[in-house]
Formats: sequence, C-alpha cells, structure tokens
Amino acid sequence: MIGNLLVANRGEIACRVFRTCRDLGVSTVAVHSDPDAGALHVREADAAVRLPGAAPADTYLRGDLIVAAALAAGADAVHPGYGFLSENAAFAREVEAAGLTWVGPPPEAIEAMASKTRAKRLMGVEPLDPDALTEADLPVLVKAAAGGGGRGMRVVREMGALKEELAAARAEALSAFGDDEVFAEPYLERGRHVEVQVLADAHGTVWALGTRDCSLQRRHQKVIEEAPAPGLPEALVEELYGTAVRAARAIGYRGAGTVEFLIGPDGAAHFLEMNTRLQVEHPVTEAVYGIDLVALQLRVAEGSPLPPEPPAPRGHAVEGRLYAEDPARAFAPQTGTLHALDVPGVRLDAGYAAGDAVGVHYDALLAKAVAHAPTRAEALRLLAHALERARVHGPVTNRDLLVRSLRRPEFAEPGRADTGFYDRHLDALTAPPPGGRYAAVAAALAEAAARPGPGAWRNVPSQPRLRVYGDGAADHEVRYARLRDGYALPDDPDVRVVAVTAREVRLDVAGVVRPYRVTVRPGSDTVHVDTPTGAYRLTRRPRFTDPAERTAPGSLLAPMPGTVVRVAEGLAVGARVEAGRPLLWLEAMKMEHQVTAPASGVLTALHAEPGRQVEVGALLAVVEAGAVAEPAPDQ
Repeated sequence: MIGNLLVANRGEIACRVFRTCRDLGVSTVAVHSDPDAGALHVREADAAVRLPGAAPADTYLRGDLIVAAALAAGADAVHPGYGFLSENAAFAREVEAAGLTWVGPPPEAIEAMASKTRAKRLMGVEPLDPDALTEADLPVLVKAAAGGGGRGMRVVREMGALKEELAAARAEALSAFGDDEVFAEPYLERGRHVEVQVLADAHGTVWALGTRDCSLQRRHQKVIEEAPAPGLPEALVEELYGTAVRAARAIGYRGAGTVEFLIGPDGAAHFLEMNTRLQVEHPVTEAVYGIDLVALQLRVAEGSPLPPEPPAPRGHAVEGRLYAEDPARAFAPQTGTLHALDVPGVRLDAGYAAGDAVGVHYDALLAKAVAHAPTRAEALRLLAHALERARVHGPVTNRDLLVRSLRRPEFAEPGRADTGFYDRHLDALTAPPPGGRYAAVAAALAEAAARPGPGAWRNVPSQPRLRVYGDGAADHEVRYARLRDGYALPDDPDVRVVAVTAREVRLDVAGVVRPYRVTVRPGSDTVHVDTPTGAYRLTRRPRFTDPAERTAPGSLLAPMPGTVVRVAEGLAVGARVEAGRPLLWLEAMKMEHQVTAPASGVLTALHAEPGRQVEVGALLAVVEAGAVAEPAPDQ
C-alpha cells in the first residue's frame, strides 16, 4: 500500500493528484523550483522539497534530484503527472532502482512509445523522413520524436520554408526534451483529433474508457476537450477501441494512457501516438464514467486488479483550459498577479489561487473548468454559462474565447469542428465584446462612489467629471455629475442610474436593469467589471500608453516577458530583411514565439542575444523601412 506519495510535477496536475491522495488517506510530498516556492501545489502538500534553480532543466527535469527528494521526505512512491519526466523511461527506472513505487507504466512500455517514430512503426505506420521531403509530400507537420504538448511542431506548406522550420523544430525539441530528433507526417487541414483513454492492470485487463474529441487547438495544444467524441459512427468507435487496446497489450502496458488518432475528412483514422501518462483532459472521462483515474492509477501501482469491465458511461462532459494568454495577440502569454479565480457551478482543477503570481518560467495553464450533463448541448450550455459568470481578475486570459467557442454554431453541431477551427474563426472569436460603453459608465460611477465628494451642496452645480476607459476596441469618455438624489450622465441619455456603490452599479438601459460588479485595486489602472452576461477588463486612461506609441517606427518590442533563445542565422546590423521574416525567438511559458520584421528594410539595431531575459516592451531591434543596405566591402 502506498502511504506517502511524491508528485514529480507542479501546478494544476500536482494539486489534482494531491486531492485524490487526501481522499485516500495518502500523505503527499511536493517538489518545487525557486519561482514555485510559494506555489499552490507546495501549499497543499504535507511536505515540500526545494529543487534549486528556475529553469526546468535544472529542476523538474532533474530525475536524480527528484528521487533524492522522495527519499529525503520518506516517500514510498512517485507520480510523474504529465509533461516534464512523465514519459521518461530512464526516470522511471531511477525511481524503481531507489526502491520506490512508480505510478506509471513499465519503463519498457514507456520506451516503446516514447519515440513517436518507433511508436508509429510499432503500429505499422512509417513516418516521413523530414530530410527527404519533396513538393509532393506537402503540407506536412514536423514533430519532435521525443515529446508533445505542441513543442517542436511546425507546419510546412512550402519547400522554401522547410529548412528554417526544421531547424526551429529541432532547436525547440532539444530545449524541451533533450532530444532533437524530428519526423514528419501528412498534415490534414480539416482533421479531427480523437483519442481513446486506456487503463490496464498487471493481471491482463485492459479497459477502453471511451473517446475524447480534442480538435479545438491553438499552437497544436488543446483548448477545449469533450467526451465522448461526438458524431462518430459506431463502427469507427469500435475500430479505435480495438487499436488502442491492441497497442496497450503489445507493449505490456500498465496504468493510464491515451492512444491518439487523427480522423480525416473521409472518416479514416490515422494513428498519431500513444501518451504513456495521464492526459490533461482526463477529467472529462472521469465525469462520464464516474471514476477517479488518479485513484485507479494508485491502485494499479499497488498491484490491485481492475474489474473485468469498466463502468457504463453516462452523459457528456466538456472541459475548457483557462490560460493566461491573449488570444487577440497571437496567444501571447500573460504574467502578473491573479487577483481572483472563481468559476461557479462546475468542477475546477486549478494550479493557482487568488493572490498567486503567474510567472514566465512555466506554461500558461491556470485551471481547467469541467461541466457534465445528460446531453452534449446541456454540457456546452452549462460550461459557457459558468465561464461567462466567472470572476477571473489579473492577467488577460482566454476566458472569452472559451465562451464564444462553446457557443459557436460550428462547434455546437456535433462532429463538425476540426483542428482548423481557430484558423478560420479567431478574428471573430477575439473581437472585443459589445457593451463596453456601459461597463465604462459603471466603472466611472463606482470609482466616484469610492471617493465621495464634500458633504455640503452648492447652489451652483459643478461641471461634470470626466473619466476615460479603454476596453481594447475603443476609449470611452464618461461624463457624470453628482446630484442631490443620484447621478446624471449628460452623454448617455438612454441610461438611468438605479443604484451605485463602490462595488456594484445597477444601470437601466432601455428598460432593462442589469448589475455591474466593479473591482478596482489600489495602484492599478485595470478595472474589472463583471456582469451576468460577460466580463470586461478596462484600462483607465491616459496614465499608461502602449510601448509602441513611445518608440520610433520599425522598433520591435518584446510582446511578452521571456528569454531570447536564438537569433536568425546570419542576422546582423546592416542586413536587408523582408517584412514578416522571423528575426528572433523568445521563450515564455514553455513555448517559443517568433518576432518578425514589421516591414521590409534594413536592420539598424539589434539588442537581442541568446540568453537575454527581457520584459514586455523591451526594445529588441529596429528595422528602418525603405533604407538601403550598405554594400559589402570589396573582396
């Protein structure tokens, strides 16, 4: 029996495993890097061990340090979570060699599927050699052989881009997984990403726990997942089950794992890979089958057998990943203090709590919201409603994108959405929400109520006060005057002020009264306004302006805090560059982000070198449009 479990991970998955441990009476040990010293998973554990440093390579990817931490804390088992070392056979062997129970598949099974190229060959699929591609093979998806999560992936549609994209994929794969092997596979523009959850014990039982559809993705990372995958023919479902179970049996699998497929427009299933670990999206399977996959992982690791058949599925579940990122700015990661995180009415698996700092060292996942209902339509409605009413204050998030995606007719129609969903609809899904004007009015009145004027009234009325708020689409000038019996809005005759406090304003617009909950924090120009039909993140003007407005034309500013990981080959001051050409790459929250030339011209300044850490708005380079490159010196 496992009595004390160390989770070799951080954030949401560590908190998730700890929750099950508490239910089972298992003690818990956390490990943490220096930036994570005060993180939620550390606070929730019974004991914690420091991994000195900040970079994953120095901390969460150091198997020797994690095993030493487990022994020091008296743990008798290790759960790897997902990501980091979760699919590392050498780490699993280190754990077992130390006399600890490994809560995962046998190292040999991990090894068989760890390389995506070996896994494909095991399943009878020959991967494409990326160095031997021809025009006829395009488009292709270049992928890291040793990992996933969107890292080391590049779509190549033109032969001219192949060399650069291969180099970028290999560099990112080496940084993320310590292995620069990549391969290629045909890229289906309109495919559906469907997977099968498997669970196996050491006694020969293998469960296929239904399908999941994870087609809504950005940067090859999942955003919304659901179970079961809608609209699949029964014969195809049985084919997927059979392939998944055969794959598990072929490698002597034990524990929880996922077999992933791409379903083409013709309905044919293409094997992608097997993830030899728990998936981020496992809660939707738990909701449909009424099980705790982490608890079952622990029992399997203890040697207990599974029942011959899994429980019967019930209803439909959908999960939305809440990321600290700005979808309207190419999903740029966001940092800062998370002041509020409250999503009522649904399951919330979170790695952060109110007051926690969201930093740059790890991925942008804040939490996962999961809704379960008797039907798919009801589950979508429930999750959209919960997210719409959520209070999420602090860094910009993708909350509005999730709500709009769940309500998009193409997604609401079962089985219609595919992996190109955001390529087609992102502009519409990231447009600023309507109603910003009324949110700005509410913000102005709440701030006025928080700073009451002098108690004596004058016979001569004062001039209206002016406040300006930006909502991402426009700046709203709000004029208001404080009267004996309330407030007047000279610029908004269609609005009647019903009630005002420093925290809530009720406005009557065309006969409909709605509440606006206003949150203002000292020292911040951000004002959060929450309503029953959506939330608004306003910026008080004109105290701060966009960094781009204060710099010379052609300046490339860091769109996010991060680390410069590399500069384009041969790039130097004086070189001619074309608009859109990648000049350098920033790494933030475990993802690489291209910084491209804003216009065709000459690079007149370069302030970036690999390893440099930059803050948002930092000047990286200057491209002078229309300038002529200096001629090369005579040879």
